[in-house]
Amino acid sequence: MGKNSLIGGSIWEEYSQKVQDLMNNPQNMGEITEEQAKEMGAKLVVADFGAESCGDAVRLYWAVDEKTDKILDAKFKSFGCGTAIASSDTMADLCKGKTVDEAVKITNIDVEKAMRDNPDTPAVPPQKMHCSVMAYDVIKEAAASYKGVDAASFEDGIIVCECARVTLGTIKEVIKLNDLKSVEEITNYTKAGAFCKSCIKPGGHEEREYYLVDILKETREEMEHDKILSAANAQTENSDDFIFEKLTMVQKLKKVENVINENIREMLMMDGGNLEIVDLRDTEDGFTDIYIRYLGACSGCASSSTGTLYAIEAILREKLSDKIRVLPI
Repeated sequence: MGKNSLIGGSIWEEYSQKVQDLMNNPQNMGEITEEQAKEMGAKLVVADFGAESCGDAVRLYWAVDEKTDKILDAKFKSFGCGTAIASSDTMADLCKGKTVDEAVKITNIDVEKAMRDNPDTPAVPPQKMHCSVMAYDVIKEAAASYKGVDAASFEDGIIVCECARVTLGTIKEVIKLNDLKSVEEITNYTKAGAFCKSCIKPGGHEEREYYLVDILKETREEMEHDKILSAANAQTENSDDFIFEKLTMVQKLKKVENVINENIREMLMMDGGNLEIVDLRDTEDGFTDIYIRYLGACSGCASSSTGTLYAIEAILREKLSDKIRVLPI
């Protein structure tokens, strides 16, 4: 291979020595035949995956012990660039000795990190990260073939960043939990957008369905909406001037529970009783009917349908609304 010069140094400075060595001398390139698999007492699994963005493709061979699901040997054939060869070779090596379920958990990040010369320096330039993604995808294809399922079943969400395998749900959750305000912060927390950068905004290396700039904007808008709604609900619940009839059913339930806990429940428990709210219903005549069930000593008390009931209803009417009726069931 010739060393194409770049301003400030060689193009090869962006590749680890491990990658360069594997480009020229892969350790797991080849194939496993049916006969070889049988000699190992294993089942042969063959899977193919092609990357539409660059035209590269890889074929993966596994010899799997069906009694333990352990991958006894792994080989590959790569139809693509040197980085694809190095990534595929590393991927095959990582599969050996693992069960099929364990192999599916190997990510493209694992592949890339295994090719580094030191933990802090990436093994390949960002635009070549898709090669390790291809290695990850062919593992899923092999596992799906062995298990007789669809490869998509191994994904747990919509992938936004193919390079780092970060899902839409994860990105939105991280933005909300950490109050992130920039794409750079998203990248720092999740690694999404750290490699080929296609997922950051339109116009990158590869067209994407979702972009970080749009996800950030939409999620921040959702957060602002939720904040306003939460503040409005809190103001309603804490205000002495609220109108009970205009509350939502959930808000009404909270108000009723608060009054019962603060003014009624302790009184009932002193006599060995208690109550639970079974249901709330708004009626056509403008009342809110509160259905309660007596517990403990109250359930058999003669005054539970007279004096005690009237006291409960009177307190709720005084604290909340005179259009409340309490009905024991």
